[in-house]
Amino acid sequence: MALWDRIKESAASMQSQLNSKKNELKSGGFRDASMAMCALVAAADGSIDYSERQRVSSLIATNDVLQNFPADDLQRRFDDNCQKLTADYQLNKVTLMQVIGKLQKKPVEARAVIQIGIVIGGADGNFDADERAVVKEACFALGIPPHEFDL
Repeated sequence: MALWDRIKESAASMQSQLNSKKNELKSGGFRDASMAMCALVAAADGSIDYSERQRVSSLIATNDVLQNFPADDLQRRFDDNCQKLTADYQLNKVTLMQVIGKLQKKPVEARAVIQIGIVIGGADGNFDADERAVVKEACFALGIPPHEFDL
């Protein structure tokens, strides 16, 4: 199986797992951590270009699990996180990882945030090394072994 197909299959599998837990994923902490993860994946290479930002915004708006929250609220939170990363990537990357880390004692939500990172990163069929690294870092922030997600 080609790498491209495995990435698409993995992203689809993660989305399916997320959908099965949709009713458990309604907390503000999950919302905030998900938007932090989306911004971190979008900025994984250290910058966020307009097309990447638009692509991630579109994925956020159409993700079934994230539809538990108002779309305009998610968009505002994602945009705010992107602005922070653009202003000072290193400092605000740490801040956003801390937001994600707050879910450490909520395993269902913590794993769902990692799955969202994988879905967002792999949506274009190219879950690149920078995106994998930032999702792996989020695993460490949550106390989840990265190998659980083949990272």
